[in-house]
Amino acid sequence: MKNWIVSATWLLALGALAFLPMIVKAANSPEDQKTIDTLIKTYPLDTCPVSGAKLGQMGAPIDYLYKTKVDGKDSVRLVRFCCPACPAKFNADPQKYLSIIDAAAKNHAPVVSAAATPSSGCSMGAGCSM
Repeated sequence: MKNWIVSATWLLALGALAFLPMIVKAANSPEDQKTIDTLIKTYPLDTCPVSGAKLGQMGAPIDYLYKTKVDGKDSVRLVRFCCPACPAKFNADPQKYLSIIDAAAKNHAPVVSAAATPSSGCSMGAGCSM
């Protein structure tokens, strides 16, 4: 009986993960999507700043608007992730990953992610090992 419960729990968890990208994508309001559509035109990376994986390699990229206050003013930054596991890692240390995006924008060339090591990405595919 115990093995059946464990197996069922894993099956439900894996099934939920399959729908996670749709849930993350559905969270964008029409206003947010308009902002994403504008910012994506000048987004400097073609890789995930967290894992270093090529965007689109593991399905459609996850577009995330990082909203903060800078000098008392609202600030919105686009961050693109390779998979649904990377936003949580980004939110643990946003400045680390924003600096990667800033360096790429400054150099106008793709920058290898600081987290492109096998021990620091996500578990969703190549380049990841959450």
